[in-house]
Amino acid sequence: MSTWENNEEIKIFREYLQIPSVHPDIDYEPCVAFLKKQAQNLGLPLKVYTPGGEKKPIVVITWIGSNPELPSIVLNSHMDVVPVFPNEWKHPPFGAEMDSEGRIFARGSQDMKCVGMQHLAAIRALRKAGIQLKRTIHVTFVPDEELGGKPGMAMFVHTDDFKKLNVGFSLDEGIASATDVYPVYYAERFIIQIHFKISGTTGHGSLLHENTAGVKLNHLLRKMMEFRQEEENKLKNNKNFTIGDVTTINLTQIHGGVQSNVVPPMIEAVFDIRVAVTVDPDALIQKIEKFCEESGGGIEIEFEQKEPKVEPTKIDASNIYWTALKQAFDDAGIKTSTQVFPGATDSRYVRLVGIPAIGFSPMNNTPVLLHDNDEYLKADTYLEGIEIYKKILKALANV
Repeated sequence: MSTWENNEEIKIFREYLQIPSVHPDIDYEPCVAFLKKQAQNLGLPLKVYTPGGEKKPIVVITWIGSNPELPSIVLNSHMDVVPVFPNEWKHPPFGAEMDSEGRIFARGSQDMKCVGMQHLAAIRALRKAGIQLKRTIHVTFVPDEELGGKPGMAMFVHTDDFKKLNVGFSLDEGIASATDVYPVYYAERFIIQIHFKISGTTGHGSLLHENTAGVKLNHLLRKMMEFRQEEENKLKNNKNFTIGDVTTINLTQIHGGVQSNVVPPMIEAVFDIRVAVTVDPDALIQKIEKFCEESGGGIEIEFEQKEPKVEPTKIDASNIYWTALKQAFDDAGIKTSTQVFPGATDSRYVRLVGIPAIGFSPMNNTPVLLHDNDEYLKADTYLEGIEIYKKILKALANV
C-alpha cells in the first residue's frame, strides 16, 4: 500500500471525485450531502442558496474571522464536471483510482474538485494549528460553471445573500502548468458567439445565380479567416503573449440547404470569438458588420452570447489583496506568471460587480488535462497545493 492511501486528505479528495456530478442533468444532492459532512467535521456553518432553482444549489461554508466586519475572502470552486467518454479512459472516470506513482485518475481531478478540497484542507490545517485569521473566509461550491454558470455564480453575485457575505476578494480556478511556473490569472477574455444568417438568391443547382448565400459565405469566411490570421500572427510574433492576450476566432458550425441540386435561400455560419481585454467591443462589432456589407449584404447577425467587457483585476500596489498574494508567493519561493485566462470562469461574474478576483490552481509540473481523457493529478502535487493554500490564506485573510 502506498504512503498516499492512508492520507486523510487524499481519502477526502478521492471520495469527492467519486461523485459523478457530470453533465448533462446533474443531481447535485450527493455533492451537497458530502459538503455538509465536511462542514460538520470542520465544525463550520454551512448554508445552501438556490437563486437558480432548487436543483442548482450553491453551498457556502464559512470560517468567521476575528474581525468579521472586514470585507471577506471567497474561495470558489464548481461542483460540476464535463462529460466523459468512458471507452477512451484507461481508468473508470469516477473511480478515483490511484496508481503506484500517486496519479489519481478521475474527471474533475484537475478541473476543479481538487481546488475545492484543497481550500477545505488548508482551513482544516490552520484551525488544527490554532490559527485565527482576521477576515472571514467563505468557501463556495457552485453549479453549472461548465455550462456558463448562469444559475450559479452569475445569478448569485446579484442577490442580497451574496451582498451580505461582504466579499472583498475572490480566489477561483486556474490551469495546470507543465513547467515549474504557476500561472496566475487576473483577467479573462469576453465571449461573443455569432450566428451569421446569410440570405441569397435561390434556384436550380445547374445555373450561375448572382448573390447566392454560398458566394456571400465565401466572402465572409475569407474576411473572418484573415482576421483570425492577424491574431495568430500577433501570438507568433510576440514571445510575451499567451493565447489569452489575443482574440481567437473559430468557425464552429455551418447549416443550410435542402438537397444537392437546389441553391439554398439561406446558409447559417456560427463563430466562437474570445475577445482580448485590450479590444473595444463596439469597434469589434462594427468591424464584423463591415465584413457582412463587403460580403454582399443580406446577412443577419444573431448573438448566441455577447458578454460585456469586464475590467481586469488590478495587479499593482492599488490592490491590497494582490499585494498580499504576491508577497505570499515570493516568500514561499513560488514562481508565477500573470496571465489572461484563455477560457472563461466564474471570476468574470465576480469582477463584473466590482470585486477583484484571481484564478490560481496549484498544479505545476503537471500535464494540462482538463476536459481530457484520463484526467489525473498526482497525490504529491495535491498535498503540496494544500501547503501553498495555507500560506495564501494567511496572507489574504490577515491583510
